[in-house]
Amino acid sequence: MNRHFCALSLILIIGFARLEPAAAAAAAGDAEFARVADNFLAGYLAWRPQTGTALGLHEYDGKITDFGRASLAAERARLKTVDRLLARWPVSQLSPTAYQDLRLLQATVRGELFKFDTLRSYTRNPMTYAGAFDVNIYIKRNFAPLEERLRSTVAILQQVPQVLADARANLEGALAQPFVETAIEVANGSADFLSQDLVVAFKAVTNATLMAEFDASDQRAVAELRTFVKWLEQERLPHAHAHYALGRKNYARMLRNDELLTLSPERVLQLGLAELRREQTNLAEAARQIDPAKTPSEVFREIQKDHPTEVALIPDTRKNLEAIRQFLIDRKIVSLPTDGRVRVEETPPFARATSFASMDTPGPFETKATEAYYYVTPPDAKDTPEKKDEWLTAFNYYTTDVVSIHEAYPGHYLQFLHLNASPANRLRKILNSYAFVEGWAHYAEQMALDEGFGLSHYDAPTPADRRRAAKYRLAQSDEALLRLCRLCVSVRIHCQGMTVEAATKFFVDNCYYEPKPARQEAIRGTFDPGYLYYTVGKLQLLKLRRDWQAQEGDAFSLQRFHDELLNHGAPPIRLLREIMLHDRAQWAQVF
Repeated sequence: MNRHFCALSLILIIGFARLEPAAAAAAAGDAEFARVADNFLAGYLAWRPQTGTALGLHEYDGKITDFGRASLAAERARLKTVDRLLARWPVSQLSPTAYQDLRLLQATVRGELFKFDTLRSYTRNPMTYAGAFDVNIYIKRNFAPLEERLRSTVAILQQVPQVLADARANLEGALAQPFVETAIEVANGSADFLSQDLVVAFKAVTNATLMAEFDASDQRAVAELRTFVKWLEQERLPHAHAHYALGRKNYARMLRNDELLTLSPERVLQLGLAELRREQTNLAEAARQIDPAKTPSEVFREIQKDHPTEVALIPDTRKNLEAIRQFLIDRKIVSLPTDGRVRVEETPPFARATSFASMDTPGPFETKATEAYYYVTPPDAKDTPEKKDEWLTAFNYYTTDVVSIHEAYPGHYLQFLHLNASPANRLRKILNSYAFVEGWAHYAEQMALDEGFGLSHYDAPTPADRRRAAKYRLAQSDEALLRLCRLCVSVRIHCQGMTVEAATKFFVDNCYYEPKPARQEAIRGTFDPGYLYYTVGKLQLLKLRRDWQAQEGDAFSLQRFHDELLNHGAPPIRLLREIMLHDRAQWAQVF
């Protein structure tokens, strides 16, 4: 017995000795990569200080990106250097986790280079400059005394003239018409915000010297923005063109850079069109269950009448949000990392022009202003009773609950809670995937209804339950159709020559939007081709769930799946497949 034990011990010792060099190499490789990643993040945030403030890193307060040509050239050169370094990295010397981090970092670097070299955001898109002065965070989050936040705001306002001077120096003579028109709207909106809402937000400050400095810098910033608008109207709008499409090759590169997707744009469009037809059938079936004698649009207009009063809007939303949260607990859908609650409040006046409902979570590194707000925009107090009622139809109970699921539970807010509670490293808490963040929230809408939200009796629904569930499904399908139209329009605008007019008609015909909001969605597609990622992410998550369920067998539960999914930051879903699936052959099967 002792001889056998000694022989076994010798075998184990020899085995461990053989493993030590490989393990040591991986540890050394991981440490070197971590150093490079930390250096990259330091430079990344130094050039994008407003991102740092939003993350809760307040050493970046009061700073704004330097858009001077020398600064732009230096940042592009830095990105190119890091991209070359990552491309030749000896990945065999990295652990699997570090290798995934390397590709997350690589995706971010290449995405930023895509902005420089393909989108040419700094030379072809005036929105880059018109929207560069986001000082909302200094008035909506109480992370420092009001005077201190005002000083940071003043520091940013004082840089407005230089940023707009850089804009005029950097922008090409002929720009895409949707970009110019949208930049004019954004710049005018920024000027209105600075001259009105920002002044109101800081009116409680009693430091006369500081307020005088604020007034002067604010008025100068407003004047500069108005001048910039006139410059766009007179110097760029007359020469504007319709050349905004990326082209098929660049679009495919965007998919690879952003989300590590190797599918062709044509295949993505094919998937989107098939899903669009399926969702239209779902909407028609839900409408038929509610009232077979009416068209889907007539049925939807009918359920919109079931909405709270102006006075009850916030209390009802708050109560229903708590019911959604309890539903997640009762049905064991996903863990809640804390007992904390999101606070339902009226949208601040300065944000009401552009927000219907929104989620405002603190950054993952915020330690002071840690409250999370779910903002809901009430009717304009100056509107007539008829206009107020029209506004409140958008807050019908069914649509509002679907939006609450998307924004709060288990959508963006719960994803934020899991990110904070997760062991994800600094890199994964700063860098994220558009498709995962928006795809998760969009997936949550359908998933919650699939699991029985809206039913009083989950196991044996009554006829009243079924009719109520159909109303929720109608509202959810309406939201899904919008995101599906975005996918189809994005590919067709950038790869197949679709015009804004044709895209507008596509939204009207396929998600039943009115012409004005349909055109707004079409225009967004010209400068935000990534808005296809709402649906792309949702479909990827549904596929990952099916594959993980097959892998786990009897051990599968929805709660286990969601908890594991949310435990790794928010990287591209392609990387999550590698983390969660044992079969390497399945890693690239994203749909």
